[in-house]
Amino acid sequence: MSIRYSILALLQEQPRYGYQLRAAFEERTGAVWPLNIGQVYTTLNRLERDALVRKEGDDGRGHVLFSVTDAGAEEITRWFSTAVDRGAPPRNELAIKLALAVTTAGIDVPALIQAQREISLKELQELTQTRKDLAANQRLADTARLLVLDSLIFHAEAEARWLDLCEARLVQQANGAGNGTAGMVRGPGVPAA
Repeated sequence: MSIRYSILALLQEQPRYGYQLRAAFEERTGAVWPLNIGQVYTTLNRLERDALVRKEGDDGRGHVLFSVTDAGAEEITRWFSTAVDRGAPPRNELAIKLALAVTTAGIDVPALIQAQREISLKELQELTQTRKDLAANQRLADTARLLVLDSLIFHAEAEARWLDLCEARLVQQANGAGNGTAGMVRGPGVPAA
């Protein structure tokens, strides 16, 4: 749904055609979530079908311009004034991988955690450096990109802390702490300490 509302928000500023919408979205989000141009035009068609946008002719070079309708403006106002519903959490491949690894024989779970921690910390360092570079020469237009970078940094930090917790749980279980589930939580592939 965020693509739908992102397009409406961008059209509320000014009429645009598909490639302009994609470029504006990627500029504001730092191209972290690139848009497929087909997705942009499919979304525009649905928004037009729902009477939230309308065609405004073309730009003189054959690009069809779209603008937001009154109903679309109301929809975007509602979106901006409403908190994001978290609903069901999205699948997290890493959490699933570790949950299965601790219960699968022959898996070196500590090595898996360490390998992932290295990747997570490298990503965190790169994101932090990018943020530092962007903030050093910050223009007003960079604020949107900085917000996205901050979100990614917090996510990477949380993942690193979670991996530390996973490792601590494995050590605790390997040392016999817990309620008799040391073998199950440690996993058949993790040797006892």
